[in-house]
Amino acid sequence: MPFIDVAPLEQFGPGSATIVTVGWTSIGVYNCNGELLALEDRCSHDDGPLCEGDWEHDECRVICPRHGSAFDLRSGRPLSLPATEPVDTFRVTVEDGMVKVEVLDV
Repeated sequence: MPFIDVAPLEQFGPGSATIVTVGWTSIGVYNCNGELLALEDRCSHDDGPLCEGDWEHDECRVICPRHGSAFDLRSGRPLSLPATEPVDTFRVTVEDGMVKVEVLDV
């Protein structure tokens, strides 16, 4: 499985997030209470940028900046309307101090 480098681990302090471009899409990578999580940067409601919205690190969810749908960072499932379909999530690992995201079909 291919992994892409995101950033050094020291750049992911508590409550931090970054967006990385992979091929034709982007992925948001979050430090949610010490757990590194990655989510597709595409709201399933209208295909708008999801990871540019606010996010709640205590709740591990991101809020779409266009229409306010909340998504669970662990599962990608929507937590509020108008979104009804989940978005992709990606496995995150740390190797030799580098945060990496597993990408399959991106």
